[in-house]
Amino acid sequence: MSDSETASAGAAYYTRRHLRIGWWSVLCFLTLGIGLEWLHAAKISWYLNDASESRRLMWTLAHVHGVLIGLVHLTFAATVGTLCAAAETARQTASACLTSAGILMPVGFLLGGVVLRDGDPGRGVFLVPVGAAFLLVAVLLTARLAGSRG
Repeated sequence: MSDSETASAGAAYYTRRHLRIGWWSVLCFLTLGIGLEWLHAAKISWYLNDASESRRLMWTLAHVHGVLIGLVHLTFAATVGTLCAAAETARQTASACLTSAGILMPVGFLLGGVVLRDGDPGRGVFLVPVGAAFLLVAVLLTARLAGSRG
């Protein structure tokens, strides 16, 4: 197999992977958002009372970040085939970082809203900055690869 065939197969793998992750993320976190709207429409007191303000915020952030990172996965899938094939390690790292961010950020917000401590989010929220760092690395590497020649 030639280098160009190997690069093409790698790009196809990442395209399929991030299309799958992206669409499932959008579906899951869109469903979460619909569930949150239902809790609001049904006037569920444990969700709407003043003591649950942090919970509503955390879960809304989980929904929004999950959908948006799902869309970033779809964008990565659409562009990964055009990225510099010579930098396969950077492409692998960007893919892994994006996948990690897509799990850690929304799940951190979701867990942060499960158990509140004196109105503050729970410990799960500590996953969010780790996920944000992964997202930053993924976007930085992808931006660098998009500007590379080769």
